[in-house]
Formats: sequence, C-alpha cells, structure tokens
Amino acid sequence: MRGNVVGGVGYLVEGAKLLTHPSLRLFVIVPLLVNIVIFGTLVGAGLSYLSGLIDTWLSWIPDWLGFIEWVLWPLLWLAVSLIMGYTFTAVALIIASPFNALLAEKAEELVTGRPVDSLEGLGPALLAVPRGILRELSKLLYYLPMAAFVIIVSFLPGINIVAPLLWFALGAWMMSIQFVDYPMDNHQLSFADVKEAVRSRRLSSMGFGGVVALCTGIPVINFFVVPSAVVGATLLWCRELSPASGFSEHRA
Repeated sequence: MRGNVVGGVGYLVEGAKLLTHPSLRLFVIVPLLVNIVIFGTLVGAGLSYLSGLIDTWLSWIPDWLGFIEWVLWPLLWLAVSLIMGYTFTAVALIIASPFNALLAEKAEELVTGRPVDSLEGLGPALLAVPRGILRELSKLLYYLPMAAFVIIVSFLPGINIVAPLLWFALGAWMMSIQFVDYPMDNHQLSFADVKEAVRSRRLSSMGFGGVVALCTGIPVINFFVVPSAVVGATLLWCRELSPASGFSEHRA
C-alpha cells in the first residue's frame, strides 16, 4: 500500500493551522457555524443515550463472559462515538457542502498559487447547493451498505469482538472520501475518480481519515474538525492525489 499514515494525520493538523490565514478566514465562518450548531445540538442529545445503549449491549453478554466487559466497554464507546461522529458530520456536510467546496477552492489557490476554475465566489456557491446536496447523498448511499454489513457483524456472537475495529476502519475510509471529494469535485472529477484516488494512496488517506473520524467524537474539537479537514484534504489532494502528483484523472 502506498502513502504514509503519519503524513496523512499531519494533513489535518496543518489544515487546522491554516484556518487562521487571512485569505481563508471568511470562508471558514459558515462551515464552522454549521458545525457548531449541528454538533452542539445533536451530540448533546446523543451522548445522553450513549451510556444506556452501551449498557444494554453489554447486558447481552453471557455471565460466563462477564470478565471481558472491561475490554468491550471502551471499544463499544469508541464504536458508537465514531458512528455518531460520522452521522452528525454527514448532516453538517450536506448543509454546508457548497461552502466547503469554496473553502477547498481557496485553500488550493493558497497552497499552489494558481487559480482554480470552480465556484469563484459566494453567489455561484449558493447556486451549487442542489448539486452539492446530491453529491453528499451519493456518498451517503455508498456508505450505507458497508455500514449495514458492519452492523450485522456487530450482532454475530464471537466475531462481533472485531466490530469496533471495523467501525473505525469504515469511518477512516469514509472520512477520507468525504473530504477529498471537495477539491476533486472542484476539478470536475467524478465520485469514481475520488474513490480511485483515495485507494491509490491508501495509507495517507486512512491516516488522514482516521484522525478526522476520531476528532468528530471529541467534544469542542469536533466543532472545528470540518473546516480543518476540508483544508487538510485539499493539502492531501495537492501533494499526493492530483495529476501533478502522479494520479491520473482518467480511470483505466
């Protein structure tokens, strides 16, 4: 597998640092406000049910396996946090998708020094709302069958011990696809191209997506993760996935 896990993690960190750049501040405001409203409302409500849900799941464990509860409890907490984080992030992305695309456009122009022939302003971004929502829904439809498989695994005795790891891997994969899609969509590349590009640098993509998935489940930090991830994914695109980095825009 090609890429670098640590380098992938670094893209999110670097993206967070760039949010304060004067040329990006204006384009960070809307995604940030949407994220604060979504996470502040839904996560607050969701966490109130989290402990009860986990306790219910643990009650299904036979008494003779009670000794593994101390292992399963943090794994289940991680899995449910990842599911909630991805779900709430997906809602935030659907609402703010055109503004995220505009942020990716300006971030790429900042990094490369070259203009991106894309939305070019708030007006075109608003006109792109229906198309952005459809693009987000296509990603959600791609996610649902894989999530359904992991849900089934989660209820199968014996092998459900690996379910939290599967949820993490799925969350990492989807978060990389979710955010890399913004700069690639700005270049009129298809969703199939996005999946191929992410696969071409799997380690970097999974490192990036993994840390994004973890951050979506951390209170306060999750307020800032979306704009940071948009910029971080743009850095990943510019340095590893773009045609200049060796990725072909045309699928074989």
